[in-house]
Amino acid sequence: WCYLSTVSIEKLKENYPVQIRWIHFPLHPETPHEGWSLAELFTGRDIEPMKRQMRELMVEAGLAYRERTHTYNSRLAQELAKWAGTQKDSQAIHDALYRAYFVDNINLSDIGALVEIASNLSLDGNSARQVLEQRSFRRAVDADWERARQLGITGVPTFYKNDLAVVGCQPYETLERFVKTLMKTQSDD
Repeated sequence: WCYLSTVSIEKLKENYPVQIRWIHFPLHPETPHEGWSLAELFTGRDIEPMKRQMRELMVEAGLAYRERTHTYNSRLAQELAKWAGTQKDSQAIHDALYRAYFVDNINLSDIGALVEIASNLSLDGNSARQVLEQRSFRRAVDADWERARQLGITGVPTFYKNDLAVVGCQPYETLERFVKTLMKTQSDD
């Protein structure tokens, strides 16, 4: 759902003076390194309607998408993104990770795959590997997860500022109203 929201986020950035700060969230943190098939993840549920809806939404948003078969643990990808945010534009790493997951069906818990993604963005691959192997940004992502818990966030994406939140992949107009409300509140202060 975060991937779908990138289109609206970019449009907001074009139209309003917004800055996006990524706070990582534990989505299925119990997922093993090798991942789970979607059938395992959604045992007992008919996943075809969900897959169809996702495919239609991606086409409507103009996002590249290929039907995936597995879900993978995103913890190391979050740590890589946190590090990349200290190196250069963090949006580029998020876009690359979304593409790897939703288009290329890459296991985002595989260090080699993550290093390749970072290297393709002209980030230092050796540094990326070191960050991932030493878990240098583990505490930073732990702090993000804790912040999400403290704020009562239970799903992604969640847009949050000044104790106001918009939860889920919402239409651009909803996010625009959120930004306008924040701007009005700020100008009233």
